[in-house]
Amino acid sequence: MSAGAHGGWIAFGRDDKKQEKWASSSESQRQRAKVEEEKAAEWRQCAFPPPVPLSRTRASPTARPRNLAPNSDSESNVQLSSATEEPTVVTNDFESDSLGRMKNLACGLLAAFAITTCSPVIAASQRLPPLSTEPDRCERAFVGNTIGQANGVYDKPLDLRFCDYENDKSHLKGKTLSAALMSGAKFDGADMTEVVMSKAYAVGASFKGVDFSNAVLDRVNFGKANLQGAIFKNTVLSGSTFDDAQLEDAVFEDTIIGYIDLQKLCTNTTLGSDRRAELGCK
Repeated sequence: MSAGAHGGWIAFGRDDKKQEKWASSSESQRQRAKVEEEKAAEWRQCAFPPPVPLSRTRASPTARPRNLAPNSDSESNVQLSSATEEPTVVTNDFESDSLGRMKNLACGLLAAFAITTCSPVIAASQRLPPLSTEPDRCERAFVGNTIGQANGVYDKPLDLRFCDYENDKSHLKGKTLSAALMSGAKFDGADMTEVVMSKAYAVGASFKGVDFSNAVLDRVNFGKANLQGAIFKNTVLSGSTFDDAQLEDAVFEDTIIGYIDLQKLCTNTTLGSDRRAELGCK
């Protein structure tokens, strides 16, 4: 009986262990299945993320790059986020700033063009305007250019061509003759101290014995002019040219002139040795 009981007990014990083993195996399978299901769900979440709604008030950081090139047809760029979504208007501040700079540059160029048109520096190859037919055009030198001064700006040309001011000792002194047309005029023996002749065109004019002391004669074209015995004492000659001018016995005392301009002046063969030494010509 004991053997039967022992055998039954042994048999009963084996069945209980099998049930426990089966129960634990099923629980492990369920846990593994749950873990695998969670991993599968995570993979689906990463592979197919839910759609993120686009903002209608500002552009998405990963949206199409804005077109920064100037657009003459519109002041803003329009981007469509989807076929059914309303357009998102993105204002291009850089584009507006660029347009403003372009407008300022255009205005500056127009202003520079207007100034250069009103105050021309007449080159040798340029044509001069027709001779003025005003009966008192030569007398205008006694008034001078009252608005332009050193810049050479004027309301109408100061045309002194072929006028005769020989030995004038009072009417020209200290006058402003900026941008004056003086070709063919005669100023021999005149007192032109402290005169301002910036940007004047004096090609072929005669200034024999003229006193230019303390005068401002910058950027004057003295090409082929007769300057024999002229006095340039403490005179500003920066930017002025003397191509083929007659400079015999001209006085250059304390003259203000740039180095490059001085080198050009020293190439004039009519300068005597004493005048070349006075100027410091090498």
